[in-house]
Amino acid sequence: MTIGIPLHRATLEDSYDTIIIGSGISGLAVASILSRCGQSVLVLEKHYTAGGFTHTYKRKGYEWDVGVHYIGDVHRTHSTLRRIFDEISDAGIDWHPMPVNYDRIDFGDRSYNYLAGEDNFRRQMLADFPRESEAIDAYLTLIRKVNRAASGYYMVKSLPRWLAKLAYNSLSRDFLIYSRQTTREVLESLSRNQRFISVLTGQWGDYGLAPAESSFAMHAMVAKHYINGAAYPIGGSSAIAKAVVDVIAAQGGKVVTNAAVQGIMTHGGRVTGVQLANKKIACKRVVSAAGVANTYRLLNGQDQKRLDSCWNLAALSPSVAHLGAYIGLKHSDDDLGLESTNLWLYASDQYEKDLEAFLHDPEAPFPVVYVSFPSRKDPTWSKHYPGRSTIEIVAPAPYQWFQRWENTKWQKRGKDYEELKQHFLQRLLTRLYQELPQLEGKIDFVELSTPLSTQHFSSYQHGELYGLNHSPKRFDQQWLRTDTPIKGLFLTGQDIVSCGVGGALMAGVLTCIRIL
Repeated sequence: MTIGIPLHRATLEDSYDTIIIGSGISGLAVASILSRCGQSVLVLEKHYTAGGFTHTYKRKGYEWDVGVHYIGDVHRTHSTLRRIFDEISDAGIDWHPMPVNYDRIDFGDRSYNYLAGEDNFRRQMLADFPRESEAIDAYLTLIRKVNRAASGYYMVKSLPRWLAKLAYNSLSRDFLIYSRQTTREVLESLSRNQRFISVLTGQWGDYGLAPAESSFAMHAMVAKHYINGAAYPIGGSSAIAKAVVDVIAAQGGKVVTNAAVQGIMTHGGRVTGVQLANKKIACKRVVSAAGVANTYRLLNGQDQKRLDSCWNLAALSPSVAHLGAYIGLKHSDDDLGLESTNLWLYASDQYEKDLEAFLHDPEAPFPVVYVSFPSRKDPTWSKHYPGRSTIEIVAPAPYQWFQRWENTKWQKRGKDYEELKQHFLQRLLTRLYQELPQLEGKIDFVELSTPLSTQHFSSYQHGELYGLNHSPKRFDQQWLRTDTPIKGLFLTGQDIVSCGVGGALMAGVLTCIRIL
């Protein structure tokens, strides 16, 4: 589904109250909220369709999402996240709950299930690790404690700068106690059972850092996000973007695609507009949902120097890049015996060791292979694609392995590149068949994306999936705020709050609070 108006067909005004760069969920949330508050808004998206990682794409009679595999807590109508989605979409998104067993962690020798609901989660963990009762309770207490503390930490990002400086220590203190520790450090203070720790951290792929490198605060927020279960948007992930874009359009706003922003225009330290390839558009403010590093590159040298005095981009690293396999089968989910439970297939429970081996040797086993079944998750799938099903596979892959092709064009990168893709694809399929042998010989279509695909469509310089790495150092950067020293320039997206659709959505809300 293509969403938005192509630039060549769009009728644009000479000036807007707010121009948003990027149409991911954070950019769309900002546009929806501001337009409903009476502002004239324009969203500019370089891709041919709006939605960012909520968009879908079609090939050969199949359709896949590219980033939404499940979203936590939205099936609960009174949850904060659900209420925000309802607000920005005018309750236009319908959600289908995942099964109680929404994630399965597999180490080859044994698998472990994540069950929805804190009581169910605790009961299952206790059944798997009967000697870890105290550690389980302590872990759940910490998860709650960190998430309570997070509200104050993130509130600071939407306060005026002078007030944020005064309030930072008091509002952030409790959160920083845990954000400054790694996930492994905290969990090893609760238990010495390494298998137990590996099971608790089995969703680390959702934020892209193994336990020894990730901030415990990031782990705690993801754990809390999913602990009551998850849901999938009915009609596929593009239903999210379509519903929000419809609200923006109803308020007179525009979402324009094929519209790559070439630069952010300023005068006297204040935003004046944006530069497209063949057009300048004036505005009172710009909200960039394109990532902090990309925003920096859109500014002129004088403005970059202004930010250099208070930004410290060099202190932060990009998150993990990935391979994505998109599989279509001419069989129904029922015929193939597919469930909607997500599979996390690990080489072993030694995450850091396996990841290190893989980064040094591409022929080492994949440290983790994530498998999702979007056709099974969407109850309307069979109406649109009868007798067919889809599978998606995600696995880490360093950008450096593909860097020598970075100056080539999409779909025209040459024979060597295609051969490397096929090599990785066959390895991923082999791992899939080990887990689901009934699929062998039944794949009708398959396509592999690489970090260069992410770079091409999302403009992330190193093909990173989650923006900035969610390390302890990242959460100490006070300059990662919704506003900037350049008047009228605001930031939103996963670099401001945290990765994933939920984190990016919350960033959109915080940015609107700061603007309004």
